[in-house]
Amino acid sequence: MAEFEKVATLDEIPTGGRLSLVFDDRAVLVFRIGEELYAVEDVCSHDGQPLTDGALEGTSIECPRHGARFDVRSGRPLCMPAVEPIATFEVRVQGNDILLRAP
Repeated sequence: MAEFEKVATLDEIPTGGRLSLVFDDRAVLVFRIGEELYAVEDVCSHDGQPLTDGALEGTSIECPRHGARFDVRSGRPLCMPAVEPIATFEVRVQGNDILLRAP
């Protein structure tokens, strides 16, 4: 199993914010929702477009292109036109460091 790798610090993501980065050769979005952190691959499973600028409502991100929504906790699609999940990454916090592990 892959090891956790540091990708950012808590100071880089305000509560309710997000950070776009590259991890494991993939575009990734890290969200800070309340005290929790979630990380998903920054690509809509419906058409391959980035989710970077999509609206975040609670724990769901909306694809800005066609309106598909995904649960950032599980990657599960929440509405059409998406039917396939998006990849999620395991997140761990050590001190001020945010660590990810590839699926």
